Amino acid sequence: MDEPELGYKLMAVDSNIRILVVDDFLPMRKSILEALKMLKFTNVQDAENGVMALEKLEAEKFDLVISDWTMPEMDGLELLEKIKANENLKHIPVMMATAEADPDKILKAIKAGAATYIVKPITVRTLMTKIEKIFNPTA
Repeated sequence: MDEPELGYKLMAVDSNIRILVVDDFLPMRKSILEALKMLKFTNVQDAENGVMALEKLEAEKFDLVISDWTMPEMDGLELLEKIKANENLKHIPVMMATAEADPDKILKAIKAGAATYIVKPITVRTLMTKIEKIFNPTA
């Protein structure tokens, strides 16, 4: 599908920002990667858990992390806490993604420093809106 058919256009977000998608469930990771591709993002990588994500974050520069909450080895909340505790990484906005819409979890993620929270299943339009709010909060 091309952009006019979809009707999605990110207003003022650079399509070259580097995004790391973290999810242990391969079909969900592929779905988010495809949605980002539809939004014209070109510098996207993925990791299957928090441990792998942290390794990538420490080795390369990223502008946004989209992380699942429930993962083996290191869950999304622990990953978020480690990112926010690291002087070199704490500036990176983290979007938490989960199938649970538990208000306590949302509050816990926001208190830990999440830029936003998204409930699965993730639509292209919702992803677009959340990314725009992270990078253009007054738009």
